[in-house]
Amino acid sequence: MKLEGVSFHGKFIVLSVLKNAPTPGVRVGLITSRRVGGAVERNRVRRRLREIVRAARPQIHVGTWVTLIARQAAAAASSQTLAAEWQHLARRSSILVACS
Repeated sequence: MKLEGVSFHGKFIVLSVLKNAPTPGVRVGLITSRRVGGAVERNRVRRRLREIVRAARPQIHVGTWVTLIARQAAAAASSQTLAAEWQHLARRSSILVACS
């Protein structure tokens, strides 16, 4: 069984999505390469992204796997900027449950 996902590119993060994954629930992975910066910068970006996804996790469709790849510009971005880009990419990828 070959699984294929879709990627959505932003200025600060790349969102890769696999819908209808073989396991139930939501799985999230974070990738911050050395291009993002030193260990302090990478960990700061990782903490910010983890918090953004944690807050949005109840809205993500069940059976979705998500990978967030931080780009180099993410180290200089504010938390609000990263959150706005996450919302934009999540809406484009249709992984959020519609709120009524």
